[in-house]
Parts: sequence; structure tokens; C-alpha cells
Amino acid sequence: MCKTKKSTEAISPRSPNSNARPRKSFTDSIPDPFSNNYATGSGSGSSYNNKYYSSKSSATSRASLSSFKDSLPENPHIYNFSEISAATNNFLSNKFSSSSTSAAWRCFLRDKEVAVFQRKLRRPLEVPELRDRLLSICRIHHSSLIKLLGASLSGNYIYLVYEFATGANLKDCLRNPKNPSFTVLSTWLRRMQIATDLAHGLDYVHHCTGVQSSGFVHNHIKSSSVIVTEESFNAKICHFGTAELCGEITGSSKTPPPPQQKSKEVKLEGTRGYMAPEFQQTGLATQESDVYAFGVVVLELLSGEEVLKFAFDDNGGYRRVSVIDTAREASGEYGGVRKWVDRRLRDSYPVEVAEKMVRLALECVEEDPNKRPDMGRVALLVSKLYLESQHWADQIGLPTDFSVSLAPR
Repeated sequence: MCKTKKSTEAISPRSPNSNARPRKSFTDSIPDPFSNNYATGSGSGSSYNNKYYSSKSSATSRASLSSFKDSLPENPHIYNFSEISAATNNFLSNKFSSSSTSAAWRCFLRDKEVAVFQRKLRRPLEVPELRDRLLSICRIHHSSLIKLLGASLSGNYIYLVYEFATGANLKDCLRNPKNPSFTVLSTWLRRMQIATDLAHGLDYVHHCTGVQSSGFVHNHIKSSSVIVTEESFNAKICHFGTAELCGEITGSSKTPPPPQQKSKEVKLEGTRGYMAPEFQQTGLATQESDVYAFGVVVLELLSGEEVLKFAFDDNGGYRRVSVIDTAREASGEYGGVRKWVDRRLRDSYPVEVAEKMVRLALECVEEDPNKRPDMGRVALLVSKLYLESQHWADQIGLPTDFSVSLAPR
């Protein structure tokens, strides 16, 4: 599942064969003014000048190459804390998120619009170790992941700098705080597109990021950590690399995991409703707990309902309502899924595909982590169901190219 249309591979240059023309570097196209074609003198004096200017030209080329390398997008930035402070007006302006564990600001840093997230370090982190971790994370490119640009350290906090993505988070797209009856995700295809983007992005995180044999663990999958882009309505996953950089990984990364453990273990604070049962018991997150959180987000996406809420019971008290429980009840009765799916879709969706999506999401939220499917299989099945949905839309002639603003109404 690594070679999907969503993934981006780094291809090493191959040695040219006998019939192929050798590839020139960008410096090869610059003529040397002191080559034989440009020579104006001869003798020892000319030879001395050639050596002198060739040395000077080589130094200039090396400086240009170094500058070019520093400008590459995968080259991580270690920002000075003063840069972060100045860009955020001493952390007083454009603050768009705040919680007990993190805060975020929107600003311009080195002529680029970014989002800066402040998080507390789990253990001390020095600059050399930070650079090593950034080198592995910043090389990763995927259309469903918001790009990490760099970081800065200050005391017990780390400031993570991500590209700014224009749009709104999935939670607000599903449940508009100003108009609960309205959603920009009013078509089945839009929701299937988001599910497909998330599946491929998380599959890439787990299998194609090249960290030993297991890849990364994301740890922060939830609807508020998914950005729906305004123009294309594609989904982008936020906070990739946060666990690696904040020191949430337990144990040495060089120590192989036990045979029964499929992925690296990570300790973190979770969000109610998205935490797998084993995570709630041990506080350790794995790729299997990522799959669980993905399943919860899919159920939230299909129903439009909150993951957890409280409702009045018959005795005048409150009862806890989980989107997982309501989905299980709906899938167990005839026609239950059709009643359970978000009514704002107005029954305009392929019911069989919806039922398959609910069953797949319920597999992802199995109590036993060993019974949950691998994200590679999940991404494959979601892609197949998206194509079935596209075929359904083509058959009934639904418009699929109109756009809607994400602005509050």
C-alpha cells in the first residue's frame, strides 16, 4: 500500500547506461571563462591565473550548492526562540487554539505563513537530537499530511512549525457551531473523499515513512486534528511527528519490540472517545490504537454526531451515548444504517456502500487490537468503496464539481 497515488517516493538517481546521455548538474551548464575556449594568454602566467580563478570558481560553486541544499523543502529548520517570539508578537497575537497541553498561533516566519504549536516536552531534548529527529520527519511528503518545517526549543517546551493549511477542521465542518443544521460536507462523495485521504495518509505514516521496519505512530487522530481544505475539500492530517519530537516514545528506538507487539509504543495523553481500550489501561499507543481512532473518525464522519455525548434517560438522569454503540446497534438491524447515517445527506447515498463503510469502521474499533485490520488493508477497501460511490454518482447524474465556502453561516 506504499505506492498509492497519495504517496510520494524519493527515487535515487540511476547510473546512466551506455546509450543514455549523462545527466548534467546545474553547474555544468555554466561556461568556465578560463577554459581553453576563453583563454587569452599562454605560459606560466596564464596557468597560474587559471589555477587561481578555478579555485575561486570552485569555492563559489560549493557555496552555491550549500545555499541550494539549505533551501530544500525537506531540510529542517532549527528556529531561534527569538524568531518564534517575534513572529507571534510575544505570543499575544493570532492565537487560534489553546488547551492544557498545547497552544497554537498563526503567523509569518521567514516569509512563509505557518502554524506554530507549543507542546510540553516529556523529557529533556538537546539540539543535536532534535535535528536528527527532524531530519527523518521532514523528509516525509504526502498530500494528506501537513508538512512539518522545523522546531524550536525553550525550557521545557518545544515549538513545532507547520505549513499553514487554509480550511477548517473536520469537527467544525460536521457540526457548524453557528448553524447546527448546516454542513459543508453535504454530499456522500465529499465524505468518502475525506475518508480516503485519511486512510491513505495514515497508511503512509505506518508503512512508508522508513523508520526501522514499522514506521511512525501518529497518536493524535481525531476530527479536530484533520483539516478540510477550502478549495478541494481534501483532508490533511495535522500534528504528524509530534510524538517523536516531544519525547513521547518510551524505551530506546534501537531496541526491537517484543514479538507480540506490532509497532513502537508511545505514551501520551489521549482524547476521550478516540482512545483504544488498551490505551486507557496502559497509556501506551501503537499503530493499532491509531487504527481504532481512525475507525471512530469514520463513524463520526458518516453519522455527523459527536463521538461522545450525554442524553436524558427515562429516569430523569443522564446516560452516556457513544457513536460506536449507536453504530453497532444500527448495523445489527435491517435498515438500521440508513436511519443512522447523517440525515443532512437526505438519503442521497449508496446504502450498500454505507453499510460496508460502517462494518469496516466497526472492525477498526474492535476491543481486541489483534482483530483490527492493518491500515494498508483499510486504505485499499476505502479506495474501492470510494470508486463504487463515484460509479453510483455517475449513474444517477449527481453534480460533483460545485463548491461551497467553509465560512461560518
